[in-house]
Amino acid sequence: MRDSFGLPNVQVPRRVPIVKHVFIDYFKGFEKVGAVREIFGDATDKFLSELQVEFFSARIGYMGVSDEDGHLIVSANYLKDGDLRSIYLDIIHELVHVMQFREGKRLFDESYEYVERPTELEAYGHAVKEARRLGMSDDEIFEYLKVMWLNEDEVHRLAKNIGIGVPQKSGPARGVRIH
Repeated sequence: MRDSFGLPNVQVPRRVPIVKHVFIDYFKGFEKVGAVREIFGDATDKFLSELQVEFFSARIGYMGVSDEDGHLIVSANYLKDGDLRSIYLDIIHELVHVMQFREGKRLFDESYEYVERPTELEAYGHAVKEARRLGMSDDEIFEYLKVMWLNEDEVHRLAKNIGIGVPQKSGPARGVRIH
């Protein structure tokens, strides 16, 4: 038997449970990081103990924040194969988005280009401040900014918008990351 669209009589769940875990069960010590305490203030321990994280196994992607409930979404492959410093900075970046979500800010406000979006500039600002604290040069930070969904001009504009010097020569993007 087929339905009115010509599809066979099958059932496809339209809503499925998303398995989430407690952030601090997997990401240890972030409650002590100055950059994280700067984001959440005195409520850092509470926020991180309540924060949920969902792992996915797609071959591409880094991490992002759910626009439904503000939980963190992280690629298991990125955790396994990614550069540890980039993963760390991405976590700082995404924790800013978690806070923004909780403050009611629109994370994906399409009235702005990505490289001009206030929520992105704030998140990158925190990541850049932490990158500098780690001793990264502007050239290294510029390389960190390179992602597959931004063309060269957009990476330059993002760097300029967050106060990063643009190197004379740079390499290819570091891959695809969800945001």
